[in-house]
Amino acid sequence: MQIPGHIDPVTTGTVPLRGGNRVDLVGLTREGIRSALEDAGLDAKAAKLRSKQIWHWIYHRGVTEFDAMTDIAKAMRPWLTERFIVGRPTVVTAQVSTDGTRKWLLAAADGQEYEMVFIPDADRGTLCVSSQVGCTLNCRFCHTGTMRLVRNLSAGEIVGQVLLARDALGEWPKGTMASTTDVDDEDDDAGHYTADGRMLTNIVMMGMGEPLYNFDEVKGALKIVMDGDGLALSKRRITLSTSGVVPMMARAGEEIGVNLAVSLHAVNKEIRDEIVPLNRKYGIEELLAACAAYPGANNARRITFEYVMLKDKNDSDVDARELVRLIKQYRLPAKVNLIPFNPWPGAIYECSSPERVRAFSNIIFESGISAPIRTPRGRDIMAACGQLKSAATKPSRAELDRIAEEKQAALG
Repeated sequence: MQIPGHIDPVTTGTVPLRGGNRVDLVGLTREGIRSALEDAGLDAKAAKLRSKQIWHWIYHRGVTEFDAMTDIAKAMRPWLTERFIVGRPTVVTAQVSTDGTRKWLLAAADGQEYEMVFIPDADRGTLCVSSQVGCTLNCRFCHTGTMRLVRNLSAGEIVGQVLLARDALGEWPKGTMASTTDVDDEDDDAGHYTADGRMLTNIVMMGMGEPLYNFDEVKGALKIVMDGDGLALSKRRITLSTSGVVPMMARAGEEIGVNLAVSLHAVNKEIRDEIVPLNRKYGIEELLAACAAYPGANNARRITFEYVMLKDKNDSDVDARELVRLIKQYRLPAKVNLIPFNPWPGAIYECSSPERVRAFSNIIFESGISAPIRTPRGRDIMAACGQLKSAATKPSRAELDRIAEEKQAALG
């Protein structure tokens, strides 16, 4: 039995750091892999064939070594190994909560750290994926908001989180799918190909960072995740969360097409300006209008409004009724996720009482709008909603205040 919060022993400096001048193929499109092979010296016909094979091995089979790609000629595998890698983030620490939630602190090739979380449930397994190291926003209830934005994650670093989770869960298909004409004789005993059941069924872009401020890389990663010849996760099982970057919302619906979640958290300007400072740039009315225009939103694919419950701040009956009024005014196909506030060191807010959360939920339910109360998961390992933050940065209170002032000034 694993101990809650247990730190798994790991070896740092693994695959991503060993690459040197070799090209990491994770995160490249099919065309990108083909171009990389051509640039390395393969002719166009061979590059097209090999890129298709490599894509399948990376994203359908989870293979990280070219020697394991059994439908590629054995003589060619060393050539690939000399020039390319199939990378993974380096695991710095891995923790397991009492409720089964798992959190990984990951390091990129440049040493920057970020986190991802896997939340198992009876009927699904959800991976919470980060899009940035740090965050440019300053949502006051969110631990990640106390960090500076260090940089965006690349498409490879984003999709690499999904690959690493599947590694850890041990759910890659087994056996061989190589044809008898391609496979070497000594590989014939690899067994028949079977597709195992998946624990990882859903992805939420709700980790560190604002996904719509890293649009191109998030889009590239999610296109790979949804590709039918690879990870093959349906767009209906992927949710992108935004704090309200209004100009990018329609583009996200048109070009990515996944479910939308909006971090609303308040129903009037004064309170939302305080806890979600982006509201000073894109106000509630502008945000809700963008939600109403989100491509593909309908009663079958509702927009989810995330609403963290803060004691005596946004949790009154008046707030609940105003939330209902706004949803109906903009005719939104909506669900409201009520999130009990998850505390973290230095937080200035408290969680609403269970009775207050239930009363708030009941008002919304009685209006005909779904308002489930999210059960906090992974609190004991700081893996719950709003608690993610790289342990590499531990600024002082004065530094946190300076960061907040700088972010608010940037918002205008």
